[in-house]
Amino acid sequence: MTLPSQAAVVVIGGGIIGCSTAYHLARDHKVDVVLLEQGKLTSGSTWHAAGLVGQLRSSASITRVLKYSVDLYKGLEAETGLATGWKMTGCLRLATNADRWTEYKRLATTAKSFGMDMHLLSPAEVKAMWPLMETGDLVGASWLPTDGQASPSDITQSLAKGARMHGAKLYEDVRVTGFEMKGDRITAVKTDQGDIACDKVVNCAGQWARQVGAMAGINVPLQPVKHQYIVTEKIAGLATDAPTLRDPDRRTYFKEEVGGLVMGGYEPNPQAWTTGEVPNDWEFRLFDDDYDHFEQHLIQAIARVPALETVGVKQMINGPESFTPDGNFILGVAPECANMFVGAGFNAFGIASGGGAGWVLAQWVVDGEAPLDLWVVDIRRFSNLHRDRHWVCERTLEAYGKHYTIGFPHEEYASGRPRIVSPLYERLKRQRAVFGSKLGWERPNWFAPESVEPKDVYSMGRQNWFAAVGDEHRHVREHVGIFDQSSFAKYELSGPDAAKALDWICANDVSKPVGRLTYTQLLNTRGGIEADLTVSRLAEEKFYIVTGTGFRTHDASWISDHIGEGLDARLTDVTEDFGTLSLMGPRARDVLSAVTGSDVSNASFPFGHIREIVIAGHTVRALRVTYVGELGWELHVPIAATGEVFDALMAAGKEHDIRPVGYRALESLRLEKGYRAWGSDITPNDTPLEAGLGWAVKLRKNTDFVGRRALEKVGGASLKKRFAGFTVDDPEIVLLGRETILRDGEPVGYLTSGGHGYTVGKNIGYGYVRSADGVSDDFLASGSYELVVAMQRTPANIHLEPLYDPAMERVKA
Repeated sequence: MTLPSQAAVVVIGGGIIGCSTAYHLARDHKVDVVLLEQGKLTSGSTWHAAGLVGQLRSSASITRVLKYSVDLYKGLEAETGLATGWKMTGCLRLATNADRWTEYKRLATTAKSFGMDMHLLSPAEVKAMWPLMETGDLVGASWLPTDGQASPSDITQSLAKGARMHGAKLYEDVRVTGFEMKGDRITAVKTDQGDIACDKVVNCAGQWARQVGAMAGINVPLQPVKHQYIVTEKIAGLATDAPTLRDPDRRTYFKEEVGGLVMGGYEPNPQAWTTGEVPNDWEFRLFDDDYDHFEQHLIQAIARVPALETVGVKQMINGPESFTPDGNFILGVAPECANMFVGAGFNAFGIASGGGAGWVLAQWVVDGEAPLDLWVVDIRRFSNLHRDRHWVCERTLEAYGKHYTIGFPHEEYASGRPRIVSPLYERLKRQRAVFGSKLGWERPNWFAPESVEPKDVYSMGRQNWFAAVGDEHRHVREHVGIFDQSSFAKYELSGPDAAKALDWICANDVSKPVGRLTYTQLLNTRGGIEADLTVSRLAEEKFYIVTGTGFRTHDASWISDHIGEGLDARLTDVTEDFGTLSLMGPRARDVLSAVTGSDVSNASFPFGHIREIVIAGHTVRALRVTYVGELGWELHVPIAATGEVFDALMAAGKEHDIRPVGYRALESLRLEKGYRAWGSDITPNDTPLEAGLGWAVKLRKNTDFVGRRALEKVGGASLKKRFAGFTVDDPEIVLLGRETILRDGEPVGYLTSGGHGYTVGKNIGYGYVRSADGVSDDFLASGSYELVVAMQRTPANIHLEPLYDPAMERVKA
């Protein structure tokens, strides 16, 4: 065997993800692709996967990726002649308590929102479908008939054959030993059998992906965890087409296999394998059986399927699976290396995801940008925090332990905290702050009154912070509040070509005079919104860019990647250089003018401007901007001075009744004002025109920018979807997002976000209304609307303007 000396794309790893990626690169894009596997195909974790294929996730795009897998597996044998073991058995998910049942009602609504048919069954119906099951403790079950199961090795071999049929070259027993690099680009893949020059590399190395990535200086935050399941002898009375079974309240799953059962689970005390290097020679290998650890699953499984007590066990499988710190897999282009793409960390969803992940990853490799909104799995959701292997291990084990727990709204992770704190952490703790965390930062979600314990108590209905957040919300509307937003991601772009670079990258016109601030989106070539942020001009050749905490790596990477070739512009991350205090509310100016000698009147300091002012002897960047719909400033303070400036504001604000306010109130305030949240209301799938943000796009200016051509194509055409607000009067309803929107009884879309507006006294949701014939103002206004919430229809009113907009003179006065 002689390796080729060059290829357009080298895929590393011959498991299901690598083979699927190679197959799609070759089939869909006719790319010259070489796949390298250090052992034999499937020999990592693919061969010992349980092979359950579920499709429904809370993201519409990821659900589409999983649905694609099912469609691919259905037809693959006909194309390649190799069986995949695909069986559409459907899947039953069991519920034994009221909260789980509410979760399923919400999931069934989400499924319908995404065009899938999930049914809710009674215990008697479940018993009829699975007679060997004990159903006495059930409230009911959800039933998704299009889910199923497959043989992981057979699918992978079928994909590999398909890849070869379309011209891909696959090599086994070739180990990657490193990369030749030129700057931040890989020029060649080094192996133990020679080097291959290439344009792009796709790292699908499974539990070795972290090690492979490290050779190119990139971080892939994975943790191998020991996952066990058993395969039983034949069980009398078990149908060969028995549905796969998930019993999350007992943390177990079952699928039929050759007349017996495969049974495994997700325990609350999982066992990590190693935080060090994974041995290269771990080919078709397993750990020793560990019945002591597995006993917790056996006890629960026998209670559900009593026949298990007497049946023999053919085999126990105890193998490592790659898990991630948030339970979502990892796709996309690595921020540290311009031409390495990653597909790894599938959290035991590798078989379900394999077909679709290979499809979108191949498209991403060819186009250089994701074909869908894949933010929840994008590798750029991580940061330098995720280089800490012990932190990643601790958080990943918590995520594994939550695999089958009830997904309560607003639930926070508890492990590895506190990790990053602002200088105000202890001050806010003394004020009874209840913190959440975002990208490692501790952030105050709400402040507990003396009568309430300062901790979140999760539930499916109104949670224990609801009233306290309402008080904070009203306080900002009527007086003045101060938000600690120090976790904001902050960058400076400087250089002679900084303005030229931003003109191309930003959809809005940021080439304004020094001292001006602009809200803008960054678009992809489809016109979809890749980011939204503010750009302030500090000097002719220097700009200050502020974006959301969680988007730090993503937005910096997007901006850097799109600075034109040969332009002299440098992006510097200054997040930790500045604390951020947002002073918001009708009394904000009174407080600010009391602590600075600068003129902060509306005439001298209008909306959309940035000034340097002095507070408590420190120079502060004051940005006149708001996300709450009230008069306000973001004050960007040298980080070491944050405490002093906060104390000065609190002292001066005492007579104006100032108080610290948390992120939950910020969310309800922005819902009333109709501000869009990136990642939910606006995503790479949505254009500014559809989102009602066309006013922030410089289409009238004769300047090219990323996404302009796509917007011009649809500019004159009737939009097929449009963003709208909805209110529900029923106070018992809880809106979270993904509830179905009905217009005249027909589904036309789903909510992208939801919550409660305390000023308007109503539940508020936002989402896109869709129609193939176009969505005009008249179409929107003329319909009668309902929302489906946890499978119940409830009347709703549509709103095309902000629900709350303080009189403009109050914002300006």
